[in-house]
This record gives sequence, structure tokens and C-alpha cells, in this order.
Amino acid sequence: MTTVTSPLAGRAIGLAAVPDPVFAGAMVGPGTAIDPVREPSTVVAPVDGVVVSLHPHAFVVVDDSGHGVLTHLGIDTVQLNGQGFELLVNKGDTVSRGQPMVRWNPAGVEAAGKSPVCPVVALEATADLLSGIREDGDVKAGDTLFAWN
Repeated sequence: MTTVTSPLAGRAIGLAAVPDPVFAGAMVGPGTAIDPVREPSTVVAPVDGVVVSLHPHAFVVVDDSGHGVLTHLGIDTVQLNGQGFELLVNKGDTVSRGQPMVRWNPAGVEAAGKSPVCPVVALEATADLLSGIREDGDVKAGDTLFAWN
């Protein structure tokens, strides 16, 4: 079983509340989303593993059992071309849960006209493989979001 923890502080809102039909419809995969606190912060790894995909606005970490977890910082933030994001790791790095990955400012994303809501998604999974999905309440970085059975 893989425990996926929150990569940032904010409020769990569930994927259905994400202002993007692809994430809201769980087409990328099941999981949850975090509406982040509006202050500059460091996003951390939600699992131990290897960084297999890395962009300023999104990253994927694959754990030892082959489970990939996508953290997407905001909606349509690819359009910001990396502005306001600082990468702290490289693709191919082995990371530990809680390790700093990206620095960003959700308030800056919002000021640029984008939603700062952050989907945290289990890739190549189905909802029945996840348990304990957190869809409400305040979370801190490192709090459990869901378990991948």
C-alpha cells in the first residue's frame, strides 16, 4: 500500500471541485485536490520515489511499487511558461516524501488569472484502488490525502 500525502498546505476540496473538466471528471486519474494557502510556499514530494516528469507547474513521482502520483500546481498554469515557479529537483532524481520540489506563490498564480487549485492524482489507477480519499478540511504538507491499495 502506498500512502500519498499532501504536497502543500491548504484545504482539501476533492477532484469534482477542480475548475477543469479533465481533472474534475477524473480522466487523468482518481485522487483529490488542494486549494492552497495564498502565500509563497514550497511544494514537497507526496511519496518516496523517482521524479519521472518535471515541469515548473507539475511533476510526477513514481514509487517503488510503480505507482505514479501527479501533482499539478494550479489549472492552466502551463500558460505561465514557468514564471513564478522555481524547480528544486531534476527529472530522474530520487526523492523522499516531504522533500522540497518546487517553490511557487499561489497568490501570484491567481493574480495572473489562473486557478491555484492543485490536483493530486493517482496515475493509471481506478477509484476502487484508492481508500480514505480526503475531500474536505484543512491540510498541512505531509498530511495523508489517500492510500493506494
